[in-house]
Amino acid sequence: MGTDKACKILHYYPEINSEWLLTGNGPMIKEDNTSVMIMKNDRKTADAIHVNQEIPLYDLEAVAGLRELFNSGEPQRVLDTIKIPNLPKCDGAISVTGDSMYPLLKSGDIVLYKETEFENIFFGEMYLLSVKLNDWEEYITVKYVQKSDQGQEYVKLVSQNSHHQPKDIHISKISALALIKASIRINTMM
Repeated sequence: MGTDKACKILHYYPEINSEWLLTGNGPMIKEDNTSVMIMKNDRKTADAIHVNQEIPLYDLEAVAGLRELFNSGEPQRVLDTIKIPNLPKCDGAISVTGDSMYPLLKSGDIVLYKETEFENIFFGEMYLLSVKLNDWEEYITVKYVQKSDQGQEYVKLVSQNSHHQPKDIHISKISALALIKASIRINTMM
C-alpha cells in the first residue's frame, strides 16, 4: 500500500495504529495511554483562541461606512485575508489612517477587530468607532473608550497621542463599534 493511501486511512480513522497499518506489527487499534499535561496559562481574557481563521482585510475607502460594513449581508471590498495563528475571534481588519493613536498605532498599521454593541463595552479598551457627525457624515476612528464625567449617556474618546485632546460624545452618536483585538505593523518593505 502506498503512503498516500495510508495517510488517507489514518486521517479518516485516527484510532488505527499507524505501525500496524504499515507493517502489521502491534495492535490494530491504538492503545489509550495518553497522558494529560497541565500547562500554565497566563491569558488575561476568556476569548476563545482560533488556531486557523481567515480574517478579511477591508478597503474602508471603498465601503459606504463602518455601519454598512458591519450590517451588510453583501460581500464588501475585501483586499485580502489575514491568517495569524492563535488569534482571538476577529470579524475583520482595516488599515489605520492618522496619528491620534501614535506611537501605539501609526498610519498604515492594520487593526483586527471584533464587532460589539455598546452594552458590551469594556471601558479603557481600544475600539474602532463610527461617530455620526450629521445625517450624511461619519467620523471613523480608533480610540480608547473611557467613562465620561458628563454622565452615563456619554463616553470619553481618548487618543494615545497627547497632541489630540480627549472628547466626550453622547452614546447616541456612536453608530458602529468594534473592539480592537490585534494590530499589525510593517516596518520595512525591503
